[in-house]
Order: sequence, then C-alpha cells, then structure tokens
Amino acid sequence: MDWAGLMRRGLCELKLTPAQFWALTPVELLVMLGLEGVEAPFTRARLAELAAAFPDEQRMMDHGGL
Repeated sequence: MDWAGLMRRGLCELKLTPAQFWALTPVELLVMLGLEGVEAPFTRARLAELAAAFPDEQRMMDHGGL
C-alpha cells in the first residue's frame, strides 16, 4: 500500500490533519478519495485465512508456551 501517496492525498487534497488521517480505516480513506471500487488492501477473510494457516496457540506450544 502506498501510504506516502495516500497520506499526501489525505493531507493535501482532503485537508485532513495527521491525527484525522491516522484515525481513519484504510477503507474510509479510500471512500473519501473516491477509490472505493479498488479492492481492500487487507480483508477480514484474508486475516481469517492467515490465522488458520498460522495459529498462535500452536506456535506458542512449540516454543515452550507461556
């Protein structure tokens, strides 16, 4: 994700303060910039896939656990 480009557009085009920019979700920022047709950079479904592929509990147990 081009954070520098998105931040430049958020601060310059949308006149957001840095705090306002960082308080937005990526999807909110894309909608504000008119880019909502662009695929989300990271979806909840993709997170679930990664969590299933790399479960934290198993890794912790493999390394002695807590």
